[in-house]
Amino acid sequence: MGAAQTYEASPPIFLASTGALRDGMTRLRPEISVHEVAAPTRLAPYAFALAGGLTGDAADLAAGRLIVLMDPDGQPAWQGSTRFVCYARASVDPEIAADPLLADVAWSWLRESLDAHGAQFRALGGAVTTTTSRRFGVLRADGDSFDVELRCSWSPDWAETELGDDPADGGPAGSEPARPAWSPAGATAHLLAFGDLLAAMAGLPPALSGVVSLPQRRG
Repeated sequence: MGAAQTYEASPPIFLASTGALRDGMTRLRPEISVHEVAAPTRLAPYAFALAGGLTGDAADLAAGRLIVLMDPDGQPAWQGSTRFVCYARASVDPEIAADPLLADVAWSWLRESLDAHGAQFRALGGAVTTTTSRRFGVLRADGDSFDVELRCSWSPDWAETELGDDPADGGPAGSEPARPAWSPAGATAHLLAFGDLLAAMAGLPPALSGVVSLPQRRG
């Protein structure tokens, strides 16, 4: 069962954020395809999920999911009420899979993609895993496979603002600076970063300066 069942009762900022993400799918680079899928129902009262990957013949090189969770009561681990959860996987060549720096590089793809689009966040955490699958017997002809997987999550800084807040409005003198107000562009930035993460993991040429992609797999 997807999150669509909860839309009518969803908080305005959740509805606005999911609407911005739907609109943002048209702004992804053409090599990346993203579509809405059923969202998990047990992680938070409100959830929205997108699945992404490469288009055309390269579709099997990289794929992932981006999920938005919202709990109006907040969750301590999130440091707020909203959480982006991201999963991304890519096939890599054997020599790249054996590189001890691969995990650090994959993590840098995420950070650089978020920074390049100005996606403001906090409480970022995750893990990078490399896997090797050896095939035997009748499956040997399919060859071995090598993958890198990134599982991560972060909290957008705009989650605790109200729609229509002015980001220029700060608190009293000496108080903590106000977090950036919600905006369609601020919400979409996280989706665009997800798209560039998939592109970097698939070895596509970077569309933004500062994002270094993985060398493309040989055919």
